[in-house]
Amino acid sequence: MTTWNVNSVKQRLPRLLPWLDERQPDVLCLQETKLTDDAFDALLGAELSQRGYEVATHGEAQWNGVAILSRVGLDDIVRGIPNGPGFPHPEARAVSATCGGVRVHSVYVPNGRTPDSDHYHYKLAWLTALRDMVAAGPDAAIVCGDVNIAPADADVFDPSAFLGSTHVTPLERAALAELQAIGLHDVVRDRWPDKRVFTYWDYRAGMFHKDLGMRIDLILASGPVASRVRAAWVDRHARKGTGPSDHAPVIVDLDEAPDGDIGPVVPPPSAPAKRGR
Repeated sequence: MTTWNVNSVKQRLPRLLPWLDERQPDVLCLQETKLTDDAFDALLGAELSQRGYEVATHGEAQWNGVAILSRVGLDDIVRGIPNGPGFPHPEARAVSATCGGVRVHSVYVPNGRTPDSDHYHYKLAWLTALRDMVAAGPDAAIVCGDVNIAPADADVFDPSAFLGSTHVTPLERAALAELQAIGLHDVVRDRWPDKRVFTYWDYRAGMFHKDLGMRIDLILASGPVASRVRAAWVDRHARKGTGPSDHAPVIVDLDEAPDGDIGPVVPPPSAPAKRGR
């Protein structure tokens, strides 16, 4: 199980397909695809089908967009959040489906812009609607994606640098905590409770190599799924090189369920990737 904000599928295509061939995840959730559903299919449909993936997309041109790629089944697809808020209209920020017996939600939470903006209140309302949708669903569930919130001060490189900004405010963190309170585990933080772990680094020169980042891409798993986690880590190598996204993939390796649902994806590392280069 992997989640990755690719910051434009079209721009990231030279990185995405080789990464898929190397890592071969059974389920990949994408955010910021920035393509309509038809454009996504035209660009990637044949390539993904050849690799054994079924695809559920919910996109729009230029902005937002989410997708689920699955090699273990893709059933009961829901695009968006039923009765969820819009800005002013519903945006392409969530898609969910059942993959290998697990209800998977790929989400791109609104940014919030500034704490005094209407977009900030939209973000909070959107998170509440997401919580209600997930709570009403099956017990075996995963919510993953770019949540645009650093859960704690340890999830930013310098808390003082974010004073007065979104992503770290008490109301945002409380909304995320309410989502987790329905029984979702932050599996990366559970695996690495005391480690410096980031998933996003601004494109500005030196931010990545100095490890001045944030952890805003999460995989939240319900108890029946969290109990199967064998490894969890951030694939920093995908953030290196030419033309990367400003986010790195987050990978969770699951033991097989008794009935043969989603199993191991790639061998786990012995430790999180080294800081810096």
